[in-house]
Amino acid sequence: MAGGEDARVTANGKMVGSSDRARPVIDLGRIDDPRLRTIAGALQAGTRLTADDALALFETSDLTGLGHLADAVNRASNGDIVTFAANQHINPTNVCVLRTTCTFCGYARLPKEDGAYRYTLDQVLAEAAHAADGLTREFHIVGGLDMKAGLAYYTSMFRALKENFPHVHIKALTAVEIAHIARIEKMTWRDVLVALRDAGLDTMPGGGAETFSAAVREKIAKKKLAGADYIGVHRAAHELGIRTNCTLLYGHVETMSDRVAHLATLRELQDETKGFLAFIPLAYHPDDNELGKELGRQGVSSQGVDDLKMVAVGRLFLDNFQHIKSHWIMVTPFLSQIALHYGVNDIEGTVVREKIYHAVGAGTPQGMTLDAVLSLIRGAGKVPAERDSFYRVLRTFDSTATESVA
Repeated sequence: MAGGEDARVTANGKMVGSSDRARPVIDLGRIDDPRLRTIAGALQAGTRLTADDALALFETSDLTGLGHLADAVNRASNGDIVTFAANQHINPTNVCVLRTTCTFCGYARLPKEDGAYRYTLDQVLAEAAHAADGLTREFHIVGGLDMKAGLAYYTSMFRALKENFPHVHIKALTAVEIAHIARIEKMTWRDVLVALRDAGLDTMPGGGAETFSAAVREKIAKKKLAGADYIGVHRAAHELGIRTNCTLLYGHVETMSDRVAHLATLRELQDETKGFLAFIPLAYHPDDNELGKELGRQGVSSQGVDDLKMVAVGRLFLDNFQHIKSHWIMVTPFLSQIALHYGVNDIEGTVVREKIYHAVGAGTPQGMTLDAVLSLIRGAGKVPAERDSFYRVLRTFDSTATESVA
């Protein structure tokens, strides 16, 4: 897979093919938990962490020690640079056949339900018009599993977007949406991906993974694409040269072992294809959805400590991923800023009108200005850099408002 990470793992767990990566500089004096000290030794030796190591990371009460480990590993790979993209979310339809079975979702609607919508092509272009100023570099397009939004709906959309906004990258459609289109069109995943790529699809987001555990999916996303099929769609995309992101929805009914197994599956596919660009943990919001009512929760269920552990474990266990992203829409800008010292090197950018997470209670703004993004990153003592969708730095910003072009 061209353009991916070049690390490989030998049978004894040693990382090879990554001689250009510096070993992390770890101060054992900043670590209290003996288990974390043992893991620090493995990291310094370049030894791959095990599932038991990952569980120890989740279980530790030494949050500052964990943060030091994750920050050291991140600095060895990315320095003090924190990237962001100037992107715009477009959610073209909330009509979804899984309206009654995905209990954690508050966005989906049945076709005749109040609030249901499906954009026409003109409406998509009208919403995309924010990109006419040339500052937006990426459209992030996801929506519901709409029986009337098939292959022609999206290929027409992508071609029109490319014609009107040729400078904007299209990152669109989760693995669940790809499989849905394939099912209603009676096509293979690969054939759907080829048609979408030819119409203008550049990369794919990572949504729809939820938690791969079959027992968890039965509870929160019955009838949704199985974890193995999520991996299958992403493998097909990678084989076609389509880079993708990946996610994990956490903070609901999953166990720490479920999280580790999920991460291990992602790491295995990355070993195989090198096609993932970034890992993005997604915090579950219990407001305005059936699962939250059933669990009796109000407000954001994942506490700040858990949010920080999630990104830190992602950084340390996913050793073949260069980029770990914090989604400020889901965990607040404040928590994303702290996460920059827990292994995160990328944050969600200047979003315009995000709808899906706000439908389940996210109280964050629907967009963030460039100045706000820069202030957030600088406030953490990091260096802001705007990137493209392939994580190539376009321009960096110093401690003032000045910039330098990469």
